[in-house]
Amino acid sequence: MDVYAALADPVRRALLARLAEGPRRVADLAAEHPVSRPAVSKHLRLLSEVGLVTADERGRERHYRLRAEPLGEVRQFVDSITPRPPVPEQALDALATEVARTRRERRDAATERPATRTHEESA
Repeated sequence: MDVYAALADPVRRALLARLAEGPRRVADLAAEHPVSRPAVSKHLRLLSEVGLVTADERGRERHYRLRAEPLGEVRQFVDSITPRPPVPEQALDALATEVARTRRERRDAATERPATRTHEESA
C-alpha cells in the first residue's frame, strides 16, 4: 500500500485529521468513530506502514501521532495538476509601476554622479 491508497479510505482520513490536532491513544480514536477498536487499530497499522503515523509506547498504551512528511508527495502531485489562478490585473499594474520607479531612481542616481573623476578621487 502507498500513501495514496492509505488516503483513499474515509476512516483513515478522519484518523489523520484527528491526529493532526495532536497525539491520541487508540481507545480515544476508536471512541470517536463508528467502527470497532480492532478496526481502528488495523487502520492505524496501515497508516503506520506507509509512514503517515508513528506510535509511541507509554506503558501499556500506544499513542499515535501524525507524520506529515509523506504527504509532501501528495501535495506536489496535487500542485502539479492544479491550474494556477491568473495573476490579477492589479498585481501586474503594481509590478509595472515598481519597475518604472526603479528605472527612474537608477537614471536619476546616474545623472547625479560626475561622469569623470578627478585625480584626487581616483587616488
